Amino acid sequence: MTVSDAITISRGWIDNFNSRLAPPTADAYAAMFLADSYWRDTLGLGWELKTFCGQQEIATALPVAAAKAGMTSLVIDDRASPPQTVTRSGVEAVEAFVTYQTAWGRCGGIIRLCQNETGEWRCWTLFTALKELIGFEEKIGRNRPTGQSFSRDFRGPNWLDNRIAAQNYDDRDPQVLVVGGGQAGLAIAARLTRLGIDTLIVDKNARIGDNWRNRYHALTLHNQLQVNHLPYLDFPVTWPTYIPKDMLALWFESYAAAMELNVWTGTTVEAATYDAASGRWQVKIAQDDGTRRTIAPRHVVMATGVSGIPHRPAIDTLDNFSGPVLHSSQYRDGDDWSGKHAIVIGTGNSGHDISHDLCSSGAKVTLVQRSPTLVVNIEPSAQFPYILYNEDRTTEECDFITTSMPTPLVKQAHQHYTRRSRETDKELLDGLTKIGFRLDFGEDDTGWQFKYLTRGGGYYFNVGCSNLLIEGQIDLAQNADIAHFEADGMVMKDGRKIAADMIILATGYKPQEQLVSQLFGPDVAARVGPIWGFGDGLELRNMYCQTGQPGLWFIAGSLAQCRINSKYLAFQIKAIEEGLLTATPDKAA
Repeated sequence: MTVSDAITISRGWIDNFNSRLAPPTADAYAAMFLADSYWRDTLGLGWELKTFCGQQEIATALPVAAAKAGMTSLVIDDRASPPQTVTRSGVEAVEAFVTYQTAWGRCGGIIRLCQNETGEWRCWTLFTALKELIGFEEKIGRNRPTGQSFSRDFRGPNWLDNRIAAQNYDDRDPQVLVVGGGQAGLAIAARLTRLGIDTLIVDKNARIGDNWRNRYHALTLHNQLQVNHLPYLDFPVTWPTYIPKDMLALWFESYAAAMELNVWTGTTVEAATYDAASGRWQVKIAQDDGTRRTIAPRHVVMATGVSGIPHRPAIDTLDNFSGPVLHSSQYRDGDDWSGKHAIVIGTGNSGHDISHDLCSSGAKVTLVQRSPTLVVNIEPSAQFPYILYNEDRTTEECDFITTSMPTPLVKQAHQHYTRRSRETDKELLDGLTKIGFRLDFGEDDTGWQFKYLTRGGGYYFNVGCSNLLIEGQIDLAQNADIAHFEADGMVMKDGRKIAADMIILATGYKPQEQLVSQLFGPDVAARVGPIWGFGDGLELRNMYCQTGQPGLWFIAGSLAQCRINSKYLAFQIKAIEEGLLTATPDKAA
């Protein structure tokens, strides 16, 4: 199909859609969608991140939302790629980018059209998204800020003076407190700042970037540079494909400075309570210099990762061991253990990478597997989900396409990636099976990404440790075969004893709701409910959206997830601050 054909088909469907807008009705829209169709909305026609499935559900919900939002006619977006034939989740479709407006915003979307059994073009997927709040546009580009900070008042405060005063918060409270200065905290703070929302990041570490800087010596990102930019400021074109941890840490630190983000490092949140009458939090914080302070933001954004508290499971008889027992978050460098014996419990990325690091440093390592683990080679297999970002498209357009896909179709795509990776990695996987390593491929064979989205781990991107296991340079033991621990090691049920000078628990982290309960109390945790994962829905639970607790928000995930979803989270907070959206426990607008 030519581009001209795709444009004609897209315009025909769009004209039909637009003709039914005044007034929109369910009967008018039903015939425009396939029976098996999807509509995902990210603030484009409502104030939620929501997915609708099936012709009837879409036809019922869409006209109500369109009328309420004051939706204008769809127009093909001439600033995006032209309509064309694409394959998404194994289905060939005509894909077109569109624009429109609502009462509150300039919006965009994507339509994907397929032929029905009679050859008529019907909508398979519809995506609607807010791109800009009318009257509250981001302070970027031609809308960049001007004013006193940039004046040449030789007797007045200069830019640095103003930045220091802004960060001190001596005369005010921030509108938003962001807890955590990793990629999630930096992304949401940058978005909010560009929307004119006074935002403060607090981070327990001494420097921004320490959440990466202080991790084990050999750590690098497991996905490629082009996927991982932060908002507004891409990584330099000179950087390597896989970014080392210290390089990323330095970038985070410089990003915070360049984006003029207000940051307090060495600062810990001790507790917080919400005053419904004032609509403000009372947040008690402690700083490393002994200073204590209570601040009263209207919003608290938890940006502490998918989970924040190290999980140290109760392991029978482990107390018998007399050497150090470290959680993986405490591990730094294998050089200190050269020539010694180490047991690493847990076979996710951290367990494998730490085992690899220790082995490379001359330690004798035994890796203990507690449950089946997904293993995929770092190249090419682990990069299959990011193929889109290698196309000749902008990062913004790739993000838009990624966001547009509803969860059921994303699962189908990842089942395809999993099948492909199993074929590509067959030699490696066969070798692991032969040594007794227990493999799995995710629920319904959806692969590593859905393991991350549902449980935050349970997989390993092989950068060489699997090969060391197969070659016998690192030993493998199964947790079920352990009899007990003794002062100097681990005794197996067959009588073998595995010596150890230290034991590392690569056992992951507790669910984030436990941190919520610790900081905000069990009542708030109960109002919020589960965080991360899907439950029975098609959107991540309590992420990037209003929660059951007014003024409490959550952002987490990879750099790409934080870059993409920070935009929608920031829009909601801005809308509340400007009176466009009401903050209520039931998320109602």
